[in-house]
Amino acid sequence: MAPPPVIVLVRPQLGENIGKAARAMLNFGLVEMRLVAPRDGWPNPSAGPAASGADIVLEKARVYETVADAVADCAHVYATTVRKRGVTKPVMTPEEASHEIHREEGRSAILFGPERSGLETDDVAVARTIVTVPINPEFGSLNLAQAVILVAYEWSKHVPSSAEGGVSLAQPTQEELDPPAPQEELDGMIGQLDAMLEESGYYFPPDRVPSTKRTLRTLLTKPRWSSQELRTLRGVLSALEGKKRHRNG
Repeated sequence: MAPPPVIVLVRPQLGENIGKAARAMLNFGLVEMRLVAPRDGWPNPSAGPAASGADIVLEKARVYETVADAVADCAHVYATTVRKRGVTKPVMTPEEASHEIHREEGRSAILFGPERSGLETDDVAVARTIVTVPINPEFGSLNLAQAVILVAYEWSKHVPSSAEGGVSLAQPTQEELDPPAPQEELDGMIGQLDAMLEESGYYFPPDRVPSTKRTLRTLLTKPRWSSQELRTLRGVLSALEGKKRHRNG
């Protein structure tokens, strides 16, 4: 099983963006960040608040002078860019690259360029593969954290739950629904409503009554009513019925 990829931020400009990238990484189980010549030095006091609790990523972050130094121990290097920048290399989507990373032996590194200009041609030249996100050609602007989270998410989708160094994605917990009510309870509620409608003169003209009743029954049997919901609705009907009788009296 290949180890999780290293995220390499090349000449990042703002500490806030480094922190947001760290948060994006940890969301999907990546913890190894490498920084190449960060503009404002490292550590950066602005990174922590922006990381929103992803402190482990920032604490483990290592700084390098060049891209070559940062990826020296990696067997596979991917460069994220929206353009090939004159370099002829294989081009993959994040999904395709994630499959490659999981299949390949050895460590992989994924390069992300500075916020303003992205990776330079010389940076891309170090990589063996280009990763490009399919994006709106009229507006191809992704910020650093967005780019990181797209790649990290695609990688995490293929991580077995038992894999060392990775995490499996978990959906937010959903509350269990109450079981559906027995048919007799639903029929009781429909009968109560039907009697109230009869008394109020709702069913008119006479030749339309069967069709109207069928339509109402179809409408009322579509929801997955629970017993509690039916009791609540019948309480509402009883209250309306009592109020009407009081008013008539």
